Amino acid sequence: MIKAKIIGAGGYGGVGITELLLGHPEAKINALVDVENPGTPISKIYPHLTGFCDMTIVDPSDTKANEPVDVVFMATPDGVGMKLAPAELSKGAKVIDYSGDFRFNSKEDYAEYARRIGRNPEHASADLLSQSVYGLAELHRKEISKKTNIVGNPGCFAVSCILGLSPAIRNGLIDKDTIICDCKTGVSGAGKKPSPTFHYPARYEQMNAYKLAGHQHVCEIERELGKQADTDVKITFTAQVIPLCRGIMSTLYGTLSKKMTELQVLDVYRKFYKNDVFVRIFESTAPIGSPHVRGTNYCNLVVSVDVRTNRLRVVSYIDNLVKGQAGSALQNMNLLFGMPETNGLDKPGIYP
Repeated sequence: MIKAKIIGAGGYGGVGITELLLGHPEAKINALVDVENPGTPISKIYPHLTGFCDMTIVDPSDTKANEPVDVVFMATPDGVGMKLAPAELSKGAKVIDYSGDFRFNSKEDYAEYARRIGRNPEHASADLLSQSVYGLAELHRKEISKKTNIVGNPGCFAVSCILGLSPAIRNGLIDKDTIICDCKTGVSGAGKKPSPTFHYPARYEQMNAYKLAGHQHVCEIERELGKQADTDVKITFTAQVIPLCRGIMSTLYGTLSKKMTELQVLDVYRKFYKNDVFVRIFESTAPIGSPHVRGTNYCNLVVSVDVRTNRLRVVSYIDNLVKGQAGSALQNMNLLFGMPETNGLDKPGIYP
């Protein structure tokens, strides 16, 4: 059995990977670590885990927190994983980091990202960046292997946009200078933090755009799309919060390079993702919405061609806490240990 440790176990990302590991046939949780609520059973914080996981959260200084394991999930904010990773790697563990600490392979790329989020552009473990792999399995499956020790889990918005646009970019279907990403997320994407902005009366029946000066996920979206296009790609990106608990809907636009029918574009998308069980392609008339991916590791892509304006429109749906976070992390773990990437993930959500 693969022994796993979760650092930041008390947050949404931590409980998300806890839930998934409980259903994994080849893994078990060895330790739940957090600076908050040490000595408290996780089932007291999250009562739905009662009887399934009553393990006590331990402080990072606790002996249990420092036992060798096979894989460490760092469900931690930016700046934490880069400081903790060297010690975990030295003990033989593989590291899957949720933050932006290891999404980039050079000091320069990391510095650009760090400046967007107002952090120190100096990376505490810059020597490890060249070893990290961007953890979007659908595009980097071959690189996420038993030889890999560090995976930088992708951002939730990035997952929805990259998966939604990659087939079009790779096949030259759209003009790369016309890409617009109009993205809406539920409030759980902000994490478990008290804030007047996310107080229920302030959040209820309110929609708002944010970080219009530049969202941190733009860096990774443009980089990954640029790899598909083999040239620089710039996008117009708008993030919005809507009064929904979980889920992301990204409506993605680009002007078609030539006249194409919806059926032709659908064929390109289906061929591109023919080996990717977690990406599902639908025609524009399909009655698809956010509930159809809730609680799952699936990305549903609705493909549409506006013949009047000659524009491609792709609507991408994911659960921000699963495919956008813990689900991708578990998918990456499966690949790191040479297991089927569907282990513990191949299941429908709950509807309605």
